[in-house]
Amino acid sequence: MFEIETHISCLFPEILAIIFSYLDVKDKGRVAQVCTAWRDASYHKSVWRGVEAKLHLRRANPSLFPSLQTRGIKKVQILSLRRSLSYVIQGMPHIESLNLCGCFNLTDNGLGHAFVQDIPSLRLLNLSLCKQITDSSLGRIAQYLKNLEALDLGGCSNITNTGLLLIAWGLHKLKSLNLRSCRHVSDVGIGHDCQKLTDLSLKHVSKGLNKLKVLNLSFCGGISDAGMIHLSHMAHLCSLNLRSCDNISDTGIMHLAMGSLQLSGLDVSFCDKIGDQSLAYIAQGLYQLKSLSLCSCHISDDGINRMVRQMHELKTLNIGQCVRITDKGLELIADHLTQLTGIDLYGCTKITKRGLERITQLPCLKVLNLGLWQMTDSDRVR
Repeated sequence: MFEIETHISCLFPEILAIIFSYLDVKDKGRVAQVCTAWRDASYHKSVWRGVEAKLHLRRANPSLFPSLQTRGIKKVQILSLRRSLSYVIQGMPHIESLNLCGCFNLTDNGLGHAFVQDIPSLRLLNLSLCKQITDSSLGRIAQYLKNLEALDLGGCSNITNTGLLLIAWGLHKLKSLNLRSCRHVSDVGIGHDCQKLTDLSLKHVSKGLNKLKVLNLSFCGGISDAGMIHLSHMAHLCSLNLRSCDNISDTGIMHLAMGSLQLSGLDVSFCDKIGDQSLAYIAQGLYQLKSLSLCSCHISDDGINRMVRQMHELKTLNIGQCVRITDKGLELIADHLTQLTGIDLYGCTKITKRGLERITQLPCLKVLNLGLWQMTDSDRVR
């Protein structure tokens, strides 16, 4: 009898493609250089599904975009932009996600030359920290990116209320809008459709953008508990960030809990007026949360006790710098929040090794943040 030699090169291309799909991005590229058979298999679109190409556009490369299209890549992040943005748009007509975060040299003129016709495939556009972008660019975006669902304008300090009017006019499918540090945006601008935002803004948001799924209001010190009444009626809202909103208190959390919200993520970190009563309200009306951040809030073991028995779906809990939490609170968490995969305990000065030992026995725990280091699966206390 002859023995038949078995080797990976004998595998069908479809099987090789399945294997290659588990590799990280760099290794996907490396296997394509081994031989012709592996190159053909590695170019199968299933290998690159969901991958975001990270590019430095410094000089002409005629083979770049045809190669990306062959592999089915539709998400691009531009790390440095020394060529025209139109070079990207022309090269990838079916692009779905374009991340230009930190491209400081991008101007209205450059964006205007790129967006000259409808791009129906584009769903996500990140222009955060593109400081030269003004309302003129938002006019182009509203005209040609009608299917846009997520727009990040964080740090675009030249955006004004006029820009929001253009967004409200053209981007009816928008689900996520980040206006952090857009210091020229006020209630008037939100009325058309951030530090200057007040409860009046939230009234306009809840009525005009009622299908919004993600809302980041961090550092908006002008909003208060009364504004939470408006947000409580936004049934499609999944994630709400109220970090460092100094005028939000237990009463505001009560309004959120009594509404029709189905939140999966809530961040009220550094809200000085949030206390144990808020945790009771969360347990009553926001028990479906999967992520909850309470860093530096005035909560104690008593608040933890009021909350944990109802929060069966909670996976991430951030209670860093909550200095009133003790080992008793950690024991309650360990006993009831069995689905937790991550917990932040940075700056919790009253916890000891006894409490940590209980926490590390959580069956799903992957990350435990204690400040300058992280304890992962391999570091658990035995």
